[in-house]
Amino acid sequence: MIRISQIKMPVGHSRQQLENKIRRILSVHGNEEIRWTIVRKSIDARRKDHLQYIYTVEVLVSDEKKTIEGAEKRDRNRKSYGVVLSLARPETYSFPAPGKKELAHRPVIVGSGPAGLFCGWMLAQHGYRPLILEQGDRAESRKEKVNQFWESGKLDPDCNVQFGEGGAGTFSDGKLNTGVKDKNNRNQEVLNIFVRCGGPEEILYDARPHLGTDHLVNIVSSMRKQIEEWGGEVRFRARMTELLWKKREEGSVLTGIKLSGGEIIETDLCILACGHSARETFRMLTALPVLLEPKSFAVGLRIEHPQKMINDCQYGPDAPEELGAAPYKLAQTLPNGRGVYSFCMCPGGYVVNAASEPEKIAVNGMSYHGRDSENANSALVVSVHPEDFSAFHKAGEPSVLDGIAFQRAMEAAAFRQGQGVVPVQRLEDFRKNRVGGIGTVRPVHKGGWNCANLRPVLPDYLAASLEEGVEAFDRKIHGFSMDDALFSGVESRTSSPIRITRDPHNFQSSLKGLYPCGEGAGYAGGITSAAMDGIRIAEAIAAEYAPFQK
Repeated sequence: MIRISQIKMPVGHSRQQLENKIRRILSVHGNEEIRWTIVRKSIDARRKDHLQYIYTVEVLVSDEKKTIEGAEKRDRNRKSYGVVLSLARPETYSFPAPGKKELAHRPVIVGSGPAGLFCGWMLAQHGYRPLILEQGDRAESRKEKVNQFWESGKLDPDCNVQFGEGGAGTFSDGKLNTGVKDKNNRNQEVLNIFVRCGGPEEILYDARPHLGTDHLVNIVSSMRKQIEEWGGEVRFRARMTELLWKKREEGSVLTGIKLSGGEIIETDLCILACGHSARETFRMLTALPVLLEPKSFAVGLRIEHPQKMINDCQYGPDAPEELGAAPYKLAQTLPNGRGVYSFCMCPGGYVVNAASEPEKIAVNGMSYHGRDSENANSALVVSVHPEDFSAFHKAGEPSVLDGIAFQRAMEAAAFRQGQGVVPVQRLEDFRKNRVGGIGTVRPVHKGGWNCANLRPVLPDYLAASLEEGVEAFDRKIHGFSMDDALFSGVESRTSSPIRITRDPHNFQSSLKGLYPCGEGAGYAGGITSAAMDGIRIAEAIAAEYAPFQK
């Protein structure tokens, strides 16, 4: 297989035109059969008058060695096209061979977000028959429940934007980018599984892959059905309230799980993939021999702009429709040392009420696969650290929960300011610390909203940092600081405020048999990295234990 990188093609080209260029680069005649696949596709928009795609492709020809040697001799071709030729290395994922230890009970996975589902997929595929416990509903019912909440405001604390099959990522843009280093090809395996379960094939090569809520609901449902076909089990409305354990010579050891209805499930292995909003689970863990530590995260507001304005700035006013809604990614280090950055940017998306507790408001961004709403939205968030949480410490509470108290204080303030719905404010009114109205940018939301003053929701240093960040970003995207841009709040669930410590080799916590996993445990940030962590935990279990036979 020959890999060709840095192939440049104009926007609007056909597949045949791309193949013709591949043939010219390799000097392969039109009557000679070749097979080729796209490995990566990105947009080069540095010159708005000359937009182009950049491809990496892999080509299978009848005589690879002869073809690449001939292309090397014709060096002028490579220079004229500006491409890089190499022999492609096979990149495949390999699950470890099973271990020898016998399992007395099947593994139990708490949570069916990306971490839990992908851990369950791998364990079920290889004969471990996992039991997945989810406190919310299956994806189809959850979608209806969430839509009812957005329409009526009636919240179900067990099933909402944060909880239910698919996890919080189901109601998001469905981005699949990750910065995690991946020498084991777990990332590619995650994408392959998504495609196998109904995801579009373009995610395998797009430089900015995303699924959208409409695809994710169907994909997680397909994953669950396959897990069940392999012998796994998924139970809904099964909320874990307690971990059972005993003190033994080798230390504290997990013995079982207690559900909210009183049922006890015996198990030696629990994969805790509870998500970043499992606050009562974190509280429960503080009473157990489980080491927790506070973790930095980020909070802020979500900002909306007209998508056309973002498109014009990113691609130019004459960009063809095939490019779709333009994304952006912005970051700035402020003079006070804090970082402010865009997070979970949703081109052509919606701002959604993502509350999971009564009398609290948290927002998130969501897009469908088509990304066709009139607004772009993104969180603008500021990094916060454990020393920032100390002012929110509650007497009698473990200090490791201070980050949660910090989140709750802002979410309660947002609820009050918005009078029970999402508070919305023009950027100019935010600067002037006043309640105003709506200007040229109309809110594109799922759930109710009210005009309100968002400054009292945030500590002063966060509000000031956001103002500075918006002005800095306007130098990168002209119009970003427009007066009519809309803030909504509060964006408080960017990542877990807690990390459950685990052994770097066997991935168990200080309670033997408990495997902290995914974003809630503090080891991931987003759909793909959480899924990869779920796979990593499944590998660790499989390497030690034989498949479950009972």
